[in-house]
Formats: sequence, structure tokens, C-alpha cells
Amino acid sequence: MTTALLQTTYFGPIQWYQKLYRYDHCMIEQYDSFQKQTYRNRCVIATANGVQALTVPVEHTNLSPLTSHLSPLVKDLRISDHNQWRRVHWNALQSAYSESPFFEYYADDLRPFFEQKYNYLIDFNEAIRQKVCELIDIHPQITYTTEYTSDIQHQTSDIVDFRDVINAKHPQPDEGFTPKEYWQVFQHKHGFLPNLSILDLLFNMGPESIFYL
Repeated sequence: MTTALLQTTYFGPIQWYQKLYRYDHCMIEQYDSFQKQTYRNRCVIATANGVQALTVPVEHTNLSPLTSHLSPLVKDLRISDHNQWRRVHWNALQSAYSESPFFEYYADDLRPFFEQKYNYLIDFNEAIRQKVCELIDIHPQITYTTEYTSDIQHQTSDIVDFRDVINAKHPQPDEGFTPKEYWQVFQHKHGFLPNLSILDLLFNMGPESIFYL
């Protein structure tokens, strides 16, 4: 059995969900150090003005004085209520996808994520993953790491490490993923925008999303 090793994501990119669909088992890292501007707490959507990143603010106040100089572990990250981000994100999605074929179809399933409060980012992301997998109709076998998975560990096992491959700022080559074109709301303005949030695929392709993966 081959395992895909992944970061946690907030409405992750299509590439991330492809791994959930195609691999026998997926393991999500929760003992890595938090880094800014990653898919851990941001997703990228297509808007009338081009791509837009939606970022979930996180708090670092859970750190002890002895570790305050270190980046917190992802599993310890608390979600902040800063700047009413839930309303901002939902309004952005409505603005970007209200004209898509399936936004209204899925709106009631997804709106609660922008109304209900979660304490920890890892729990929030997992709840999102479960719902999105349900909507796409994929059933991945998921586990979470119980310690940090080092390069040495996965070099001697059947683990394929995508933690740095699926990267918001500096993606690395992935022979298993070639973005395929599908209809997008603002394609006439910006051309096709590849590997956006899974929400872009879901709102535009609906039940056919699984065939794209």
C-alpha cells in the first residue's frame, strides 16, 4: 500500500484532493512547524479581478515562554476571529461563484464553515475535508501523523512525500498531476486558471468533479 504524505489544507487545491482520490492511504502531517502563506490556512479562488487568496488568521498566543521564539506546530494552531474573516471569505465566494452552475447547489453544505467557530485549525480543516470528500463522493483512507515524519523515515517506506510539492508559493514538479482545463466563470477574462481551490472545481463542475480527479 502506497501512502501520500500531505500537509493539512484549508479548502486545498485540486492537486491535494487528487492525492486523496488516487492513493491507497493518505497521511496528514500535524507535527510540522507552521509557515505563513501556505495552503495550511489559505485557499486560492478565481474572481472577476483574477486570483484571490483567502487566509484564515491564526493565533500564536498558545505558545509557552520557553518556546515563544519557535514556530508553533500545526496541531497547536488556534484560529483567530480577527477582522471578521468568516464573513469576508463567504462574501468573496458569493461574489466569485454566484454565477457558477453549482454554487447554489452546494451553498447550504458549505455556509456552516463560515458561521460555526472552531478552536483549532487542524480540526477546522479536517471537518472541511470530510464535507468536501462527501460532496465529491470520494472516500479516502486518512490518518494523522503522531510525530514529525522525517525524510529518512519516508525514504525507506512506501510513502510519497507531497508536503513541499504541493506548495502555494514554490510548487515542485509532480509527474502525477497535470492540470486539465474545465469551464470557469471568468475564463473569458483571465483564461483558464489551474489548480485553484477545490471549491472552484466543485462550483463549476459539480457532480462531475470526481471525473476530473
